[in-house]
Amino acid sequence: MKGHWMASWRVKVREGPRVERSSYDDAESALAAIEERGAKLQDSARAGAIDLKVRRFEPVQQVTARLELSGPGRLRAGVDVRGDGSVESWTGRLRRRLIEQRGGESAYAALRRQIAPR
Repeated sequence: MKGHWMASWRVKVREGPRVERSSYDDAESALAAIEERGAKLQDSARAGAIDLKVRRFEPVQQVTARLELSGPGRLRAGVDVRGDGSVESWTGRLRRRLIEQRGGESAYAALRRQIAPR
């Protein structure tokens, strides 16, 4: 991990009110960091249902953590950790589009396929 301003890949982790930022020299290092940190956040993601009288939000509907990757140009992508511990990957700046997972593929593998195709 590099902390200097020249690194072209940045990861921002939002968990509740906390925001952490880190920089990487290449996409693979940044993606590995997202997967490692995301797995830890999945293990601790335990949200209860929120009942607002007019609407109820189940744990799967709540984003407890967001890991955002930004890269060269205007690339924005990442994963959302849900209150039930599930994960979804997405791309986009203003309008997020879910990355469809293929048979047996994790959300992290889907993100990697989208960002750094082999």
